[in-house]
Amino acid sequence: MYEAILIVSFGGPENRDEVMPFLENVVRGRRIPRERLLEVAEHYYHLGGRSPINQHVRDLAAALRDCLAEKGPALPVYIGNRNWHPLLPDSIRQMQQDGVRRALAFVTSAFSSYSGCRQYLENIRDARRQVGDAAPEIHKLRNFFNHPGFLEPMAANIREALSPLPAGAEILFTAHSLPVSMAKTSRYQEELQEACKRTADMCGNPPWRLVYQSRSGPPSQPWLDPDVLDALRNLAGKIPGVAIAPIGFLSDHVEVLWDLDEEAAALCRELNLPMRRAATVGAHPQFVEMIRTLVLERTNPAAPRLSLGTLPLCPDVCPDDCCPAPT
Repeated sequence: MYEAILIVSFGGPENRDEVMPFLENVVRGRRIPRERLLEVAEHYYHLGGRSPINQHVRDLAAALRDCLAEKGPALPVYIGNRNWHPLLPDSIRQMQQDGVRRALAFVTSAFSSYSGCRQYLENIRDARRQVGDAAPEIHKLRNFFNHPGFLEPMAANIREALSPLPAGAEILFTAHSLPVSMAKTSRYQEELQEACKRTADMCGNPPWRLVYQSRSGPPSQPWLDPDVLDALRNLAGKIPGVAIAPIGFLSDHVEVLWDLDEEAAALCRELNLPMRRAATVGAHPQFVEMIRTLVLERTNPAAPRLSLGTLPLCPDVCPDDCCPAPT
C-alpha cells in the first residue's frame, strides 16, 4: 500500500546567516513585531547560530532506515520541513521523481493542536499542490502522545535526572505554551495531562506539575500558563530540588536549550534550587521502534495499537474539523 515514509518536521537554521530568513519563514503571514524576531535571533546566535533540530531529524531518519531494513517493512525514508531546507515541496518533488505514489508521514509532534497537527496537514496539502497532479498521495500517521514507545523513554530520562537530586524533588513537565484560543480547539491540554500522569507513574509517582515555556505572543493575548520560570520562583524554598522534563518536545532544539538550559538553569542557581533537566527522547531505540509500530498499524490490520492511559487513540485519518485554526 505504501512506498515510503516522510518525516515532517519544523526545520531550523544551520548557520548564523540562515537565522533571520528562517525566522521570517516561521512568522510569515503573522503580525509579529520585528523586535521580537531580533530577540529570538539572539537566542540562536548565543547557541552558535545553528539549531540542533535538523541533525536530530537526520539522526532519527537514519535510525528509522536501519530499523525498517532490519525488521521491515523496508521503506525509504525522506525528510521534509515546514520552515527550512529540505522544504516539503522539494522533498515531495524528489519522492515523485523517485516513483513514490503513496507515502506515510510521521510528524514530529506528539500532541494535538492546530500548530502541531492540522497545520502540518495543510503544509503537506499545499506542498503537494506545488508539485502538481503527479505528487504522491501522503497519509499522516496518528498522534502518539500516549504511546509507550514515547512515554517509556521519557520516563527513563526523568528517572536519570531525578537520581542525583534530594529525596522529595518534584518533576516540572514543560510543553510549548499556546494561545488559549488555539488550545481550546484541540485536546492539547488534556493529552499533555494524560502523558504527564502516565510518565510520572513510571517514575514512582513523585509530585509533579505541568508548566509551559516559549510564549511568544503579545502581553494582551492570553496564553497557557503557568510559565516555567514563574513556577520555579513559586517553588523556591518549598521543595528540595526539581527535574525539568520537556515532554512537549522530541529533541533538544533551541527552545529547549535556551528556555531551560540557559534561563531556567540560571534562575535555579539564583534561587539555590537544585535542578536537573531530563533529556528528550531524540532517536532513542524504543522511540524509533514506536514509529515502526505506527507504520505497521497502517499496513497490517492485525497489528496491535499500543497506548497507555484512558484517553482514546487519535484517529488514523484526522476528521475535517480536528484541531481547527483559532479565530
